[in-house]
Amino acid sequence: MLKLAVLVSGGGTNLQAIIDSIESGKITNAKIDIVISNNKNAYALERAEKHGIEALGLSPKDFDTREEFNEALYEELVKRKVDLIVLAGCLVVIPEKIIQEFENRIINIHPSLIPSFCGTGYYGLKVHEKALERGVKVSGATVHFVDKGTDTGPIINQKAVYIKQDDTPQTLQRRIMEQAEWKILPKAIDDIANGRIKVENGKVIDLSGGIQ
Repeated sequence: MLKLAVLVSGGGTNLQAIIDSIESGKITNAKIDIVISNNKNAYALERAEKHGIEALGLSPKDFDTREEFNEALYEELVKRKVDLIVLAGCLVVIPEKIIQEFENRIINIHPSLIPSFCGTGYYGLKVHEKALERGVKVSGATVHFVDKGTDTGPIINQKAVYIKQDDTPQTLQRRIMEQAEWKILPKAIDDIANGRIKVENGKVIDLSGGIQ
């Protein structure tokens, strides 16, 4: 049974997709051990508690330095012996110490087709604003492993979403969540939990046959 820690910063819509997928059986062999948010007022914490999942508000504001916060987050994850860390709308920069400790065991969902509209400064509505400014016809979402770079880790899965002529950043954000993020993030967790993928030479290999 894969033990998950889900890190969030806001409302937790992707967290809800994971919870629903576990409860419906779309994700098997996995359970959420804890939900951690850097924002103690995040609705995601309430979502977790409603489903009997332990929720922890761990804010950098409660520590004198960022290093102390990083160490507290590290210790929380290590002591729980989590198997996979899921960044589901987490706006905290994950410290290198955690990335090293959990190599190829941290995944992130990003609301674009990486390598487009990703990297430093690309998060939330900003991603969709830039996509619409550029006039691309297709956007989508990407699930990837987390490495020391920003949105540079091995790609697990992607799903494309067509852009409509009258889209706003808000309508595009919502459609990408519904049509892509809420589908490929649970699938990635299920694939990892059931040993269907591995990382080899910086790429994700589908053990049922080929590169994902």
